[in-house]
Amino acid sequence: MKELDVVTFGETMVLLTPELMTPLEYSSRFYKQVGGAESNVAIGLQRLGHSVGWFSKLGNDPFGRYIHKFVRGEGVDTSRCIYTNEAPTGIFFKEKYSSTNIRVYYYRKNSAASLLSPDDLDEDYIACAKFLHITGITPALSLSCRETVFKAIEIAKKHKVKVVFDPNIRLKLWKIEEARSVLLEIAAEADIILPGLDEGELLSGRKTPEEIASFLGKEKLVVIKLGERGSYYQFGNENGYVKGFHVPQVVDPVGAGDGFAAGIISGLLRNEPIPDAVKRGNAVGAIVVGANGDVEGLPSKEELEEFMKGATYHRDVKR
Repeated sequence: MKELDVVTFGETMVLLTPELMTPLEYSSRFYKQVGGAESNVAIGLQRLGHSVGWFSKLGNDPFGRYIHKFVRGEGVDTSRCIYTNEAPTGIFFKEKYSSTNIRVYYYRKNSAASLLSPDDLDEDYIACAKFLHITGITPALSLSCRETVFKAIEIAKKHKVKVVFDPNIRLKLWKIEEARSVLLEIAAEADIILPGLDEGELLSGRKTPEEIASFLGKEKLVVIKLGERGSYYQFGNENGYVKGFHVPQVVDPVGAGDGFAAGIISGLLRNEPIPDAVKRGNAVGAIVVGANGDVEGLPSKEELEEFMKGATYHRDVKR
Protein backbone atom coordinates (compact mmCIF):
# COMPACT_ATOMS: atom_id res chain seq x y z
CA MET A 1 0.00 0.00 0.00
CA LYS A 2 1.24 3.50 -0.86
CA GLU A 3 2.65 5.39 2.11
CA LEU A 4 0.83 8.61 3.01
CA ASP A 5 2.03 11.57 5.03
CA VAL A 6 -1.33 12.10 6.73
CA VAL A 7 -4.65 10.30 7.04
CA THR A 8 -7.71 12.09 8.41
CA PHE A 9 -11.44 11.45 8.52
CA GLY A 10 -14.68 13.13 9.52
CA GLU A 11 -17.76 14.89 8.26
CA THR A 12 -17.60 17.23 5.29
CA MET A 13 -20.73 19.09 4.28
CA VAL A 14 -21.97 21.29 1.49
CA LEU A 15 -21.77 24.95 2.46
CA LEU A 16 -24.37 27.35 1.08
CA THR A 17 -23.58 31.06 1.37
CA PRO A 18 -25.79 33.98 0.25
CA GLU A 19 -24.43 35.94 -2.68
CA LEU A 20 -25.11 39.16 -0.77
CA MET A 21 -24.17 40.08 2.79
CA THR A 22 -27.75 39.90 4.02
CA PRO A 23 -29.60 37.86 6.67
CA LEU A 24 -30.55 34.37 5.52
CA GLU A 25 -34.27 35.06 5.76
CA TYR A 26 -33.89 37.73 3.08
CA SER A 27 -31.47 35.80 0.87
CA SER A 28 -32.69 34.18 -2.33
CA ARG A 29 -29.48 33.27 -4.15
CA PHE A 30 -26.66 31.14 -2.75
CA TYR A 31 -23.38 29.75 -3.99
CA LYS A 32 -22.21 26.25 -3.17
CA GLN A 33 -18.93 25.35 -1.49
CA VAL A 34 -17.45 22.53 0.58
CA GLY A 35 -16.55 22.70 4.25
CA GLY A 36 -15.34 20.24 6.87
CA ALA A 37 -12.50 20.56 9.37
CA GLU A 38 -10.72 17.36 8.40
CA SER A 39 -11.06 17.75 4.64
CA ASN A 40 -9.92 21.38 5.00
CA VAL A 41 -6.72 20.13 6.63
CA ALA A 42 -6.32 17.42 3.99
CA ILE A 43 -6.67 19.90 1.13
CA GLY A 44 -4.37 22.37 2.87
CA LEU A 45 -1.65 19.75 3.24
CA GLN A 46 -2.09 18.50 -0.31
CA ARG A 47 -1.60 22.03 -1.65
CA LEU A 48 1.57 22.27 0.40
CA GLY A 49 2.97 19.25 -1.39
CA HIS A 50 2.15 16.38 0.94
CA SER A 51 0.36 13.08 0.29
CA VAL A 52 -2.92 12.90 2.18
CA GLY A 53 -5.87 10.54 2.54
CA TRP A 54 -9.30 11.60 3.75
CA PHE A 55 -12.39 9.48 4.19
CA SER A 56 -15.95 9.81 5.41
CA LYS A 57 -19.37 8.28 5.01
CA LEU A 58 -21.32 10.26 2.42
CA GLY A 59 -24.95 10.20 1.44
CA ASN A 60 -25.59 8.52 -1.90
CA ASP A 61 -26.99 11.80 -3.17
CA PRO A 62 -25.89 14.75 -5.35
CA PHE A 63 -24.25 16.57 -2.43
CA GLY A 64 -22.31 13.48 -1.37
CA ARG A 65 -21.03 12.93 -4.90
CA TYR A 66 -20.14 16.62 -5.20
CA ILE A 67 -18.05 16.52 -1.99
CA HIS A 68 -16.28 13.34 -3.08
CA LYS A 69 -15.40 14.76 -6.50
CA PHE A 70 -14.32 18.10 -5.04
CA VAL A 71 -11.93 16.65 -2.45
CA ARG A 72 -10.56 14.09 -4.91
CA GLY A 73 -10.11 16.88 -7.44
CA GLU A 74 -7.73 18.59 -5.01
CA GLY A 75 -5.44 15.57 -5.22
CA VAL A 76 -6.47 14.05 -1.87
CA ASP A 77 -6.83 10.27 -1.79
CA THR A 78 -10.51 9.47 -1.21
CA SER A 79 -10.37 5.75 -1.95
CA ARG A 80 -11.73 4.83 1.50
CA CYS A 81 -14.86 7.01 1.27
CA ILE A 82 -18.13 5.13 1.70
CA TYR A 83 -21.58 5.92 0.32
CA THR A 84 -24.79 5.09 2.14
CA ASN A 85 -28.49 5.19 1.25
CA GLU A 86 -29.48 5.27 4.93
CA ALA A 87 -28.96 9.00 5.52
CA PRO A 88 -28.33 12.22 3.58
CA THR A 89 -25.18 14.29 3.29
CA GLY A 90 -25.11 17.16 5.79
CA ILE A 91 -25.35 20.81 4.76
CA PHE A 92 -24.77 24.12 6.48
CA PHE A 93 -25.39 27.79 5.83
CA LYS A 94 -23.11 30.72 6.55
CA GLU A 95 -24.77 34.06 7.36
CA LYS A 96 -22.46 37.06 7.06
CA TYR A 97 -23.37 40.43 8.51
CA SER A 98 -19.72 41.54 8.27
CA SER A 99 -16.27 39.94 8.22
CA THR A 100 -16.32 39.79 12.03
CA ASN A 101 -20.01 38.92 12.48
CA ILE A 102 -20.66 35.51 10.98
CA ARG A 103 -23.27 32.97 12.03
CA VAL A 104 -23.27 29.34 10.94
CA TYR A 105 -26.35 27.11 10.83
CA TYR A 106 -25.79 23.35 10.63
CA TYR A 107 -28.23 20.74 9.28
CA ARG A 108 -26.28 17.62 10.13
CA LYS A 109 -28.33 15.65 12.68
CA ASN A 110 -28.60 11.98 11.60
CA SER A 111 -26.43 12.72 8.57
CA ALA A 112 -24.55 10.06 6.63
CA ALA A 113 -21.28 10.87 8.41
CA SER A 114 -22.90 10.27 11.80
CA LEU A 115 -23.23 6.60 10.78
CA LEU A 116 -19.46 6.05 10.68
CA SER A 117 -18.50 3.00 12.73
CA PRO A 118 -15.29 1.16 13.65
CA ASP A 119 -16.10 -1.41 10.96
CA ASP A 120 -15.56 1.32 8.37
CA LEU A 121 -11.87 1.65 9.28
CA ASP A 122 -9.12 0.12 7.16
CA GLU A 123 -6.27 -0.67 9.55
CA ASP A 124 -3.69 -0.96 6.77
CA TYR A 125 -4.68 2.45 5.44
CA ILE A 126 -4.13 4.18 8.78
CA ALA A 127 -0.94 2.20 9.37
CA CYS A 128 0.59 3.51 6.14
CA ALA A 129 0.51 7.13 7.36
CA LYS A 130 3.04 9.15 9.34
CA PHE A 131 0.30 11.17 11.07
CA LEU A 132 -3.34 10.53 11.91
CA HIS A 133 -5.24 13.82 12.19
CA ILE A 134 -8.49 13.88 14.15
CA THR A 135 -10.75 16.57 15.55
CA GLY A 136 -13.19 16.84 18.43
CA ILE A 137 -16.08 17.25 16.01
CA THR A 138 -16.29 13.61 14.94
CA PRO A 139 -16.80 12.08 18.42
CA ALA A 140 -19.62 14.56 19.02
CA LEU A 141 -21.66 13.37 16.02
CA SER A 142 -22.79 10.01 17.45
CA LEU A 143 -21.73 7.18 19.72
CA SER A 144 -20.58 5.12 16.75
CA CYS A 145 -18.46 8.05 15.53
CA ARG A 146 -16.91 8.31 18.98
CA GLU A 147 -16.08 4.61 18.95
CA THR A 148 -14.58 5.05 15.49
CA VAL A 149 -12.27 7.82 16.70
CA PHE A 150 -10.97 5.77 19.61
CA LYS A 151 -10.51 2.71 17.40
CA ALA A 152 -8.56 4.80 14.89
CA ILE A 153 -6.32 6.09 17.69
CA GLU A 154 -5.78 2.51 18.88
CA ILE A 155 -4.73 1.49 15.36
CA ALA A 156 -2.43 4.50 15.01
CA LYS A 157 -0.65 3.79 18.29
CA LYS A 158 -0.30 0.12 17.42
CA HIS A 159 1.55 1.08 14.23
CA LYS A 160 3.48 4.02 15.73
CA VAL A 161 1.55 6.60 13.72
CA LYS A 162 1.61 9.98 15.48
CA VAL A 163 -1.80 11.33 16.47
CA VAL A 164 -2.57 15.02 15.88
CA PHE A 165 -5.62 16.25 17.78
CA ASP A 166 -7.48 19.52 17.21
CA PRO A 167 -10.24 19.79 19.87
CA ASN A 168 -12.40 21.95 17.58
CA ILE A 169 -15.08 22.17 20.28
CA ARG A 170 -18.64 22.51 18.96
CA LEU A 171 -20.99 23.04 21.90
CA LYS A 172 -23.98 22.94 19.53
CA LEU A 173 -23.31 19.21 19.27
CA TRP A 174 -22.92 18.25 22.94
CA LYS A 175 -22.82 19.53 26.50
CA ILE A 176 -19.57 20.93 27.86
CA GLU A 177 -19.31 18.30 30.61
CA GLU A 178 -19.51 15.43 28.11
CA ALA A 179 -17.25 17.22 25.65
CA ARG A 180 -14.59 17.88 28.29
CA SER A 181 -14.55 14.26 29.45
CA VAL A 182 -14.29 12.74 25.97
CA LEU A 183 -11.86 15.30 24.56
CA LEU A 184 -9.49 15.00 27.50
CA GLU A 185 -9.51 11.24 27.01
CA ILE A 186 -8.51 11.77 23.37
CA ALA A 187 -5.91 14.37 24.33
CA ALA A 188 -4.31 11.87 26.72
CA GLU A 189 -3.67 9.56 23.74
CA ALA A 190 -2.52 12.26 21.29
CA ASP A 191 1.06 13.18 20.47
CA ILE A 192 0.26 16.69 19.23
CA ILE A 193 -2.59 18.88 20.52
CA LEU A 194 -3.73 22.10 18.81
CA PRO A 195 -6.36 23.94 20.89
CA GLY A 196 -7.44 27.53 20.67
CA LEU A 197 -7.03 29.55 23.86
CA ASP A 198 -10.75 29.40 24.67
CA GLU A 199 -10.79 25.65 24.03
CA GLY A 200 -7.79 25.20 26.27
CA GLU A 201 -9.55 27.08 29.06
CA LEU A 202 -12.69 24.94 28.68
CA LEU A 203 -10.71 21.72 28.81
CA SER A 204 -8.28 22.58 31.57
CA GLY A 205 -9.89 25.27 33.69
CA ARG A 206 -6.61 27.18 33.36
CA LYS A 207 -6.26 30.68 31.95
CA THR A 208 -2.77 31.22 30.55
CA PRO A 209 -1.21 29.37 27.60
CA GLU A 210 1.59 28.16 29.85
CA GLU A 211 -0.83 26.67 32.38
CA ILE A 212 -3.02 25.09 29.70
CA ALA A 213 -0.05 23.50 27.92
CA SER A 214 1.33 22.10 31.17
CA PHE A 215 -2.08 20.67 32.08
CA LEU A 216 -2.36 18.89 28.71
CA GLY A 217 1.05 17.30 29.16
CA LYS A 218 4.69 18.34 28.85
CA GLU A 219 5.57 15.11 27.08
CA LYS A 220 3.33 16.15 24.17
CA LEU A 221 3.71 18.96 21.65
CA VAL A 222 0.97 21.43 22.59
CA VAL A 223 0.44 24.48 20.38
CA ILE A 224 -2.16 27.01 21.51
CA LYS A 225 -3.68 29.34 18.92
CA LEU A 226 -3.84 32.98 20.05
CA GLY A 227 -5.46 34.57 17.00
CA GLU A 228 -3.66 37.57 15.57
CA ARG A 229 -1.13 37.41 18.43
CA GLY A 230 0.25 34.15 17.05
CA SER A 231 0.75 30.96 19.07
CA TYR A 232 2.36 29.47 22.16
CA TYR A 233 4.07 26.08 22.01
CA GLN A 234 5.43 23.67 24.59
CA PHE A 235 7.24 20.38 24.18
CA GLY A 236 9.15 19.07 27.18
CA ASN A 237 11.35 21.92 28.41
CA GLU A 238 11.11 23.74 25.08
CA ASN A 239 8.49 26.48 24.91
CA GLY A 240 7.85 29.95 23.58
CA TYR A 241 5.64 32.38 21.72
CA VAL A 242 5.65 32.73 17.94
CA LYS A 243 4.31 35.99 16.57
CA GLY A 244 1.41 36.06 14.15
CA PHE A 245 1.34 37.71 10.73
CA HIS A 246 -0.32 41.02 10.00
CA VAL A 247 -3.59 40.62 8.12
CA PRO A 248 -4.62 43.80 6.26
CA GLN A 249 -8.25 42.71 5.97
CA VAL A 250 -10.13 39.79 7.51
CA VAL A 251 -12.64 38.53 4.96
CA ASP A 252 -13.74 35.24 6.55
CA PRO A 253 -12.15 33.75 9.70
CA VAL A 254 -13.87 30.35 9.35
CA GLY A 255 -11.34 27.66 8.48
CA ALA A 256 -8.30 29.54 9.77
CA GLY A 257 -7.72 26.97 12.52
CA ASP A 258 -7.74 24.16 9.97
CA GLY A 259 -5.22 26.06 7.87
CA PHE A 260 -3.12 26.50 10.98
CA ALA A 261 -3.19 22.74 11.60
CA ALA A 262 -2.16 22.05 8.00
CA GLY A 263 0.75 24.47 8.33
CA ILE A 264 1.97 22.95 11.61
CA ILE A 265 1.79 19.38 10.29
CA SER A 266 3.53 20.47 7.08
CA GLY A 267 6.39 21.95 9.07
CA LEU A 268 6.73 18.79 11.15
CA LEU A 269 6.75 16.65 8.00
CA ARG A 270 9.55 18.87 6.70
CA ASN A 271 11.46 18.18 9.94
CA GLU A 272 11.52 21.88 10.78
CA PRO A 273 12.32 23.04 14.32
CA ILE A 274 9.12 23.49 16.33
CA PRO A 275 9.16 27.34 16.25
CA ASP A 276 9.49 27.24 12.45
CA ALA A 277 6.62 24.75 12.12
CA VAL A 278 4.47 26.98 14.34
CA LYS A 279 5.40 29.99 12.23
CA ARG A 280 4.27 28.07 9.15
CA GLY A 281 0.94 27.35 10.86
CA ASN A 282 0.50 31.01 11.77
CA ALA A 283 1.19 32.00 8.18
CA VAL A 284 -1.36 29.62 6.65
CA GLY A 285 -4.00 30.75 9.14
CA ALA A 286 -3.31 34.40 8.27
CA ILE A 287 -3.65 33.71 4.55
CA VAL A 288 -6.90 31.77 4.95
CA VAL A 289 -8.76 34.62 6.67
CA GLY A 290 -8.26 36.74 3.56
CA ALA A 291 -10.61 34.69 1.38
CA ASN A 292 -14.25 33.60 1.51
CA GLY A 293 -14.93 29.93 2.14
CA ASP A 294 -13.28 27.16 4.12
CA VAL A 295 -10.68 26.04 1.54
CA GLU A 296 -10.57 28.76 -1.09
CA GLY A 297 -7.75 30.65 0.65
CA LEU A 298 -5.52 27.68 1.43
CA PRO A 299 -2.16 28.45 -0.24
CA SER A 300 0.12 26.38 -2.41
CA LYS A 301 3.66 25.71 -1.25
CA GLU A 302 4.98 28.50 -3.48
CA GLU A 303 2.36 31.00 -2.30
CA LEU A 304 3.11 30.21 1.33
CA GLU A 305 6.85 30.70 0.85
CA GLU A 306 6.21 34.02 -0.87
CA PHE A 307 3.99 35.18 1.97
CA MET A 308 6.47 34.14 4.64
CA LYS A 309 9.29 36.00 2.92
CA GLY A 310 7.31 39.18 3.35
CA ALA A 311 6.40 39.69 -0.30
CA THR A 312 2.99 41.09 -1.18
CA TYR A 313 0.52 38.23 -1.31
CA HIS A 314 -1.70 38.19 -4.38
CA ARG A 315 -4.42 35.65 -4.94
CA ASP A 316 -7.40 35.87 -7.21
CA VAL A 317 -10.14 34.18 -5.18
CA LYS A 318 -13.64 34.72 -6.49
CA ARG A 319 -16.43 35.71 -4.12
